[in-house]
Order: sequence, then structure tokens, then C-alpha cells
Amino acid sequence: MAKFSYLFCICLALSGAVWAVELRPEPDYGPVAYEFHWAVNDPHTGDIKSQKETRKDDKVAGQYTLIDADGYLRTVDYTADDHNGFNAVVRREPTDIKIPQPEIGHKKLIATKIVTPALPLVHYAPKAILKAHEPSEGNYVSVSGPTAQYKY
Repeated sequence: MAKFSYLFCICLALSGAVWAVELRPEPDYGPVAYEFHWAVNDPHTGDIKSQKETRKDDKVAGQYTLIDADGYLRTVDYTADDHNGFNAVVRREPTDIKIPQPEIGHKKLIATKIVTPALPLVHYAPKAILKAHEPSEGNYVSVSGPTAQYKY
């Protein structure tokens, strides 16, 4: 009978914990709106790009541009919303911008010939001559260290 009442109390506590969870609707923080833009124009490295974007509630619209490595201007106009998802229109237009190319040195790589040694790579030393030292009575433990020897 004690086991049954113990299990009944545990079940009652767990069911009470489940019913204690209160579900609340997500709070409404009001309309969401932002607008930003940025641009980089570094003719020395050829890094030329920009972006601008606006958001009003759940609708986002924007555009970014950059100069590709081949000198073309890539422009991407995009929109996103709950109904249509993400949509982008990409345009490429030639420009007269010259992208600086890295200077190529006229150094030639010369492969050296790998010479295999005539001698074996592994050298074997002669076996060391070991002298057996008889330990004194008792257990003898020797630890390799500066001066660590213990006798028990």
C-alpha cells in the first residue's frame, strides 16, 4: 500500500507540473522598420562594392553592387516577404574599371634532385653491456631522476 501511495503522489505531482505551464501569446512589439546602406571604394585593391536595404514590417527590399574579378559590375536587386519568399534579379554590365592584378615575378621554380644516401638511414648501435646489480634485501624501486632512489 505504501508503494501505491508513493507512486500516486509522484504521478499527481507530475500531472500538476504539466498543468502549471501557462501558454501565452507572443507579445506584439509593433511594426518593424529599418534602413541601412554602406559602400567601399578602394581603387588601389579594386574592392568596390555597396549595399542598401530597407524593411517595413515583413517586407524587405534591397540592392547590392560589386565589381567582379573580370571588371563587370554585378547589381542584385532583391525583395523578400511572407507571400513571395526571396526574389532576386541579377544584372551584369561591362565597365571601364581595371582591376589591379598582382605582379607576377619572373622567378623560376627549380626542382632539386633528391639524392638518396648510400648509407642506411637507420643506424644500429651495439648492444649495451648490462651489469646486473643485485638489490639488497627488501623491495627495491629505482626511479630515473636526478637522485631519486627509494628502498622499502
